[in-house]
Amino acid sequence: MIRIGILGDIGSGKSYVSKSFGYPVFNADEEVGKLYKNDKKIYFKLKKILPQFIHTFPINKKEIINSILHNQTNLKKIIKIIHIEIRKKLKKFLVKNHKSKFIVLDIPLLLENKLSKKEDVLIFVKSKKKDILKRLKKRRNFNKNLIDKFRKLQLPLDYKIKKSDFIIKNDFTNKSVKKDIKYILKKLINERSYIRH
Repeated sequence: MIRIGILGDIGSGKSYVSKSFGYPVFNADEEVGKLYKNDKKIYFKLKKILPQFIHTFPINKKEIINSILHNQTNLKKIIKIIHIEIRKKLKKFLVKNHKSKFIVLDIPLLLENKLSKKEDVLIFVKSKKKDILKRLKKRRNFNKNLIDKFRKLQLPLDYKIKKSDFIIKNDFTNKSVKKDIKYILKKLINERSYIRH
């Protein structure tokens, strides 16, 4: 099984690229959404550390957003609690898909939270800043302050580019992404140096 880690800026199209590989994807954002919706233990833990913000279950994303906008340290507190559960979910995902030739990790803080392994194939999704901003503005809960707070947690993009084995240029057209993915998968299958055990 080859693990492919997807890196890139917020709004660069990492999830779209991940799905386009056609192999099992672990999408951390989706998993967090499920925790907010279904996990009462998470609700009580968050309510305990952020009593003035967290009031409803299923957890209301607006309450989470308000707590983050109020204070940067609140974001770190939330991540600390959520991260433990995401690790558990990732383990289950890896066991479930252990027979797959490839699995794709779509985890925003993959490197920051030390969730990647030395042998992972890292792919950076590169998009133009103006395209990213245009896409972010279309999001329902778009809030520049919130995005800036998340960006502060992330390692510099230049560092992530250096760490990457491949770069996919995402101009938000299906054709260019599919072409790059086809090339990468072919290279990974053919080159024994990438088939690491």
